[in-house]
Amino acid sequence: MSEQELPDLHRREREALHTASDGQKFEVRAESLQAGRSFKYFGQGQDVSAYTVVDERQLLWHSLMIGAAERESACVIDGLMHNDVVRSDIHSADTYGYTYAVLGLTHLPCFSFASRIKGIGKQTLYVFKSRGRADESWCIKPDRTSDDALIRQNRCDLLPLVATIEIKENTASGIFRRLNSCFRKQVLYQTLKSFGKIVKSLLVLRYVDELALRQAIGKQLNRVETANRFTRVVAVGNPRGFTQTEKEEQEIAAVCNRLIKNSIVCWNCLYLARQLEKKPVTKWQGKACDASSPPVRPCRGHTSTCSGNTASPTTGSGIPSESSP
Repeated sequence: MSEQELPDLHRREREALHTASDGQKFEVRAESLQAGRSFKYFGQGQDVSAYTVVDERQLLWHSLMIGAAERESACVIDGLMHNDVVRSDIHSADTYGYTYAVLGLTHLPCFSFASRIKGIGKQTLYVFKSRGRADESWCIKPDRTSDDALIRQNRCDLLPLVATIEIKENTASGIFRRLNSCFRKQVLYQTLKSFGKIVKSLLVLRYVDELALRQAIGKQLNRVETANRFTRVVAVGNPRGFTQTEKEEQEIAAVCNRLIKNSIVCWNCLYLARQLEKKPVTKWQGKACDASSPPVRPCRGHTSTCSGNTASPTTGSGIPSESSP
């Protein structure tokens, strides 16, 4: 995929790669220690969440299974640190995909976290210095003060924690699980929260000021939703449930599903590039690069729910038959 030219047309900036992640609920038909009960989705049934990461090129490069009771925000860093080939420069998630601690931790390894923010006008803004010392020229005034003394005092303990995640000695979700099980006023956790409050305040200001950023976040999260719908399209049998009960078996099933989706995306990009090459270069390049034209969607349009191909070779969107050129 990285060697193809067509997927790069989806990128907003050639120097930066925008990724996004979201979870998808699946029912577990048998008793499982990994699953939990969520009346909102499956009533009295058990369910798990498949957390998927996708980039601007429609490439699904990581997925993991988490319990229904686990918060998705702790798994964001696991997805970003999993792949050494695909490196995210800016990452987006929905409102439930971040906390103050996650924002603070993602900022230290040089990941730019740009999440969709619900209720932007009700967000609390933090600043290091006292609110009384805020500049009078500021159009938006801070609401509260973050504890910068706590950050300075514990930064020497915070940096080894980041290094542990960087070298993959421990996962971020495992570290947050231990921190959350400790006393609420655990010093290291409070340090991450204090630093994350400043990071979120900067994100809120950018979110309000930059229209292009809001559009890029919404577009990338729509790609995740498209990938989640595509998961059920290529699934065999019940597309909304797992027959596997063990976490390892569920992850194998999720990886196989992701492999099928990536294969279809790769084949579609190759076939679309082949069709575009038949046209004059000046004609199709200008149309493909035009921001006002509809985007190429390499993972939709010709896959049926029971396998096979539903598009004819003349439509230019499906897999060509043996008789087609």
